[in-house]
Amino acid sequence: MSTIAFLNIGMHGHINPTLPVVAELVRRGHAVTYHTSPAFSKEIEATGATVRLYPGGDPSLPDPPMPLTLLEGLARTAVGLLPAVLSDLQEIRPDLIVHDSTCPWGAVAARELDVPAASLFTMFAFNRHVPSPGRASWELLAAAATRRSDVRGYLRSRWGLYRRYDTRGLPLLDLLNVRQPLNLVFTSRAFQPGADEFDQSYRFVGPSLGARPPDPSFPADRLRAPVLYASLGTVFNAGPQMLRDFATALAPLGGTVIISTGQTDPAALGPLPGNVIARRFVPQPEVLARAALFVTHGGMNSANEALHAGVPMVVVPQGADQPLVARRVVDLGAGLSVRTQDADAERVNALARRLLDEPRFLAAAEGLRVAQREAGGYLRAADELERYLHRPGSATRADSHQER
Repeated sequence: MSTIAFLNIGMHGHINPTLPVVAELVRRGHAVTYHTSPAFSKEIEATGATVRLYPGGDPSLPDPPMPLTLLEGLARTAVGLLPAVLSDLQEIRPDLIVHDSTCPWGAVAARELDVPAASLFTMFAFNRHVPSPGRASWELLAAAATRRSDVRGYLRSRWGLYRRYDTRGLPLLDLLNVRQPLNLVFTSRAFQPGADEFDQSYRFVGPSLGARPPDPSFPADRLRAPVLYASLGTVFNAGPQMLRDFATALAPLGGTVIISTGQTDPAALGPLPGNVIARRFVPQPEVLARAALFVTHGGMNSANEALHAGVPMVVVPQGADQPLVARRVVDLGAGLSVRTQDADAERVNALARRLLDEPRFLAAAEGLRVAQREAGGYLRAADELERYLHRPGSATRADSHQER
């Protein structure tokens, strides 16, 4: 069997889809190591992989997590982590390096050590037809004009990478889109915008959803149809007023309304209607399996999970790739979208009512449910990595995959 090293950034949306893949590779007899930050150690250890911690604890998320600050943070983190990462990998001697598409130190390490590499896209795949949030754009240039310290930090770190390491194949700017000869995209071709514009190095393997331990504290026996669910994720924090508006909007339409409050204390929402359950964290796949509607920020994992369950969405995008996800959901007829500043109780109620009353939304979501499941998920991802390991010339460099 082979030794496979995973490297990732410390964000739930990027770590979670990899866990079922890692567990499956371990089950098949591969030795898997996973470079990560301490906050994710327990979840990764549970897969059977060996955890290798990045030095310095948990790197802080750029605030705000906008494209420019993320690019600066990724370049700076790469410079800081590479000496320790390279030392670890020289000891491990992996046959394959698997890194997130936003993890430039994984790509640089693979080139430095002459090890074949694969990239994981937990967001959409991006190219010239589907621009990533980190590609040069008017929005990015406007941000650069007002955040010159971030620009200077990025240039300093990017120059440091160039001087010390072999960075061929690494995008000059778009470090959110680091590609390899094999790129696994965790969604279906049906949901990916412009899927036909991507070459055969991209494999659309669908959502990676493994079994999760049940949450005995969640009152599943209290759920009454129709179940309506609202969650805005963990990166962009939703305040009490917005969450209260969601509860007010959905309560008249649902048998049970579930509000995931994330970093907000549920008590801060004040008194809620009797059919509303507000909790910091919710077993999302379990809830979506019973939900008739999902109010979401449009994070890629949440959208994938909703479509895997065939649930129409009201998308309230807040940043990063979420506006692109929202547009795709609307374009495919599987939901509706509203800007954050317009998402008051009256507006959300009207959109939710449309999703529940007009059968076309459920039909579109059901069609995507079939596509998401047929893509293969974590089992296909593990198959693709094994085929890549054993194909002739798997160590071929990614020179042809430089930013186009």
